[in-house]
Amino acid sequence: GEQPDPQPSFDPATEVGVTQPLGYFDPAGFCKVGDLAGFRNLRAAEIKHGRVAMMAAVGAVFQHYVKFPGFEKVPAGLDAVTVAPGTYGFAALFAVAGALELGAWVEDPSKEPGNFGDPVGLNQYTLEMRDKEINNGRMAMFAAIGIIAANIVTGKDAIEQFS
Repeated sequence: GEQPDPQPSFDPATEVGVTQPLGYFDPAGFCKVGDLAGFRNLRAAEIKHGRVAMMAAVGAVFQHYVKFPGFEKVPAGLDAVTVAPGTYGFAALFAVAGALELGAWVEDPSKEPGNFGDPVGLNQYTLEMRDKEINNGRMAMFAAIGIIAANIVTGKDAIEQFS
């Protein structure tokens, strides 16, 4: 059917995450003025992917230095998922992430995208911290894809890339 015309009152250029030096950055034009539902969907995905990328980038460094009991012989980097018990650890992480995604971390339409409250009670859910989270997530997405690409090309983990 026909799509209703977007509400002109919504402008994505005025939302959280519009920071210097780039300001509002949407060169492909995905976010239309007035399309609040489309923006909310894309922003939720951006925040979610940023959070995962931040954990992935830190995890890529962490696994070089720290081996949990029972995982001492598991290689670092992407090869970790190809060798038992690394395969089991990956499956467990995948299952836990899926359960959280489907149960605990469900978007609430009455809140802004990515708002799951202040679970630890640090009172840091401020505009400044939200901008920082989005920007750090954007950087982490590039970092994670760089770590993955370098690992595929060289076979070295995140830290071995520096040697």
